[in-house]
Amino acid sequence: MPGDALRYDVNLSILFTELPLLERPAAAAAAGFSAIELWWPFAEPDPPAGELDALRQAIVDSGTQLVGLNFDAGNMPAGDRGLLSRPSQSHRFRTNIDVTVEFAASLGCTTLNALYGNTEPGLSAGTQRELATENLVLAAKSADRVGATVVIEALNSIENPRYPITSSRQALEFIDYLRVVHQVPNVSFLADLYHLARMGESVQQLVEKHTDRFGHVQIADVPGRGQPGTGELDWDAVLSTLAARGYQGHVGLEYKPVGPSAESFGWITDVTRENA
Repeated sequence: MPGDALRYDVNLSILFTELPLLERPAAAAAAGFSAIELWWPFAEPDPPAGELDALRQAIVDSGTQLVGLNFDAGNMPAGDRGLLSRPSQSHRFRTNIDVTVEFAASLGCTTLNALYGNTEPGLSAGTQRELATENLVLAAKSADRVGATVVIEALNSIENPRYPITSSRQALEFIDYLRVVHQVPNVSFLADLYHLARMGESVQQLVEKHTDRFGHVQIADVPGRGQPGTGELDWDAVLSTLAARGYQGHVGLEYKPVGPSAESFGWITDVTRENA
């Protein structure tokens, strides 16, 4: 089976959504997984302490480990794709930084995803990049206090037409800029293989060339974003190469399940899931 040496986690913002949020960690555990990740799961950047405590307790009680968490990315169902580069939403992002970092730290999570944000009419790319850089530096400094890394993700322009980072090259160049020019060491690349494949990149070649740059990996099949085996990618080759290249992090299952979530994991061996 593909990538038997890899560790998988379940993104509970896209899987098990047939259940209330607080029931999803236990559902992931019942399906054989010991690791989970989440997009920012609250409507506000700084939710009431009781909401944070309830989610934290649900994760602890399930016995799962939170291995990835997004900073607040705005109203994603309405089309928002992050707040970093948007002047009107910058305060919201900055309000969320320490909340996200502290919640993640309380659960031992050290991978934090900061979506860049859509382009805005009337603003130059340079102006938005400058603001995004300021916000990323702040987020990375906060994350560094707890030993966490901020990851940068490329999205496909088919589904995200206003998102400006749409290739591995753009993401890696921005990360290098942050590291070299702004001396931010704890930033890395979130290799979402679904988005990159939708943009026409060879994910096989990407894995062969750049696995050492991956701070986290997420997968879904192309073009429908279902589980591996429902589309056109050669997952045996991709995941086996990822394992052979020595990738040590988790592989996030960030797909829309074809059928019930609990029945979408047949492509993974039981041994692989037990080692997640």
